[in-house]
Amino acid sequence: MGFIAFLKTQFIVHLLIGFVFVVSGLIINFIQLCTLVLWPINKQFYRRVNCRLAYSLWSQLVMLLEWWSGTECTLFSDEATVNTFGKEHVIIILNHNFEIDFLCGWTMTERFGVLGSSKVLAKRELLYVPLIGWTWYFLEIVFCKRKWEEDRDTVIEGLKRLADYPEYMWFLLYCEGTRFTETKHRISMEVAESKGLPKLKYHLLPRTKGFTTAVQCLRGTVSAVYDVTLNFRGNKNPSLLGILYGKKYEADMCVRRFPLDDIPQDEKEAANWLHKLYQEKDALQEMYNQEGIFPGQQFKPPRRPWTLLNFLFWATVLLSPLFTFGFGVFASGSPLLILAFLGLVGAASFGVRRLIGVTEIEKGSSYGNQEFKKKE
Repeated sequence: MGFIAFLKTQFIVHLLIGFVFVVSGLIINFIQLCTLVLWPINKQFYRRVNCRLAYSLWSQLVMLLEWWSGTECTLFSDEATVNTFGKEHVIIILNHNFEIDFLCGWTMTERFGVLGSSKVLAKRELLYVPLIGWTWYFLEIVFCKRKWEEDRDTVIEGLKRLADYPEYMWFLLYCEGTRFTETKHRISMEVAESKGLPKLKYHLLPRTKGFTTAVQCLRGTVSAVYDVTLNFRGNKNPSLLGILYGKKYEADMCVRRFPLDDIPQDEKEAANWLHKLYQEKDALQEMYNQEGIFPGQQFKPPRRPWTLLNFLFWATVLLSPLFTFGFGVFASGSPLLILAFLGLVGAASFGVRRLIGVTEIEKGSSYGNQEFKKKE
């Protein structure tokens, strides 16, 4: 094991990375709070500023994937589709099977220049998660309770507000509503059988309300839907902790572009279109499992230096005073100060671990275990 590989496994290094992310995030959140005064003066300027602030935070996680773990991301698509990336407003449909599927998506948005302006239809619980939810609030992320009767007006209002967004945005939808587990899949397929819908092997039954509403509200703004099917070579199931330990993975992403004009405007027909899409996604997963490859040309967009430079900037700004302070505490010889400092380190460690826990499948929400049995 080389020295760099050894460092990647050390808890103290992970703690320092977490410290940089958390403290820089709190600073960025405070700056975002201050930018609220810009909204009534110049809404579009406010949005552009917050895109860059969000980039400064999220790109630190992308840096871990790209530079720290060295994970490779390969696109399977066609040249015409790849040439549109970062040049239009789009809706992204991504399968929700892995702990770091969102991070692979962020990597692609970063490489095509739309990380800071990327959006998602997110569960409302995330609004209250420090850094994650707070940053999203200032980015005008659309939050929902996943109860359509209560969400309808909020979601429609949030989507329509994005119609004049000044920067190209990729709006992510997890149409399955929750991350795949065997229990949720079994219940979901019981619902599919009761509704006379074809069963899916690798996906949950898609929730159509969010998709059809997004298509209706963003028609005229969004140019296309990108369907993304993600898998990892070697049947790996990566985690954010694995990335933090420097484990390298190989992600394959099959991307298909569907012009929005090709998607029916009628809600029922659009829902049927989505169900058909998920049957095709299931076939793609089956092909990948059998052949270890998706159809289409292979593209490896080069990683850019900005994520690494951004992290090094924050590390320089925040770790220098931390080391100076820590040295002063231990040099003082005061047991009280030393215990207080160690307590602070412990609290920081706990906070970082809690944030990582948000991504873990086994600690995910129970949504879907019973909700699939209710009407959409």
